[in-house]
Amino acid sequence: MYDVFTVHVYPNADWTIMRLTTFTDYSLRTLLHLGMNRDCLVTIQDIADTHNISKNHLMKVVHQLGVAGYIDTVRGRNGGLRLKMEPSDINLGAVVRATETDFHMAECFNTSSNTCPLVTNCRLKHALATATFAYLASLDTQNLAMLLPDKQENAATPIKYHRAPVAA
Repeated sequence: MYDVFTVHVYPNADWTIMRLTTFTDYSLRTLLHLGMNRDCLVTIQDIADTHNISKNHLMKVVHQLGVAGYIDTVRGRNGGLRLKMEPSDINLGAVVRATETDFHMAECFNTSSNTCPLVTNCRLKHALATATFAYLASLDTQNLAMLLPDKQENAATPIKYHRAPVAA
């Protein structure tokens, strides 16, 4: 349903450490945009235009963020979106957990559909689980406020995202 967004830790590295769905990418962008525009209500169209995101996909993202308690939606002619809590109270690890469908790094993580014959003697699952826990633990130390520009910086400038090329 959604593309996969690849996170590069080092801009010149040719390896990746984690993949996020586009849904999570859009969720994080939405929260960042709202965090940078705390003094006004922001429309879905504003976010879609600024970040070049499909308005239809963004509507689903906004709905989920509202259900999860991260944003308030104000209906009506002068309505829009705003953060429901302080940026420092929005934990990135919690957002990623709330927006990712699963963290099945390999088939063996899904016990209902696992057909790998190595499952009883394989150590790969443990290694991947350890890496996933470390990744999420790192995100757990971060909050939205840490990602927002300082007040003296130009908050109207959107954060640039660079997509990794898709392998053929």
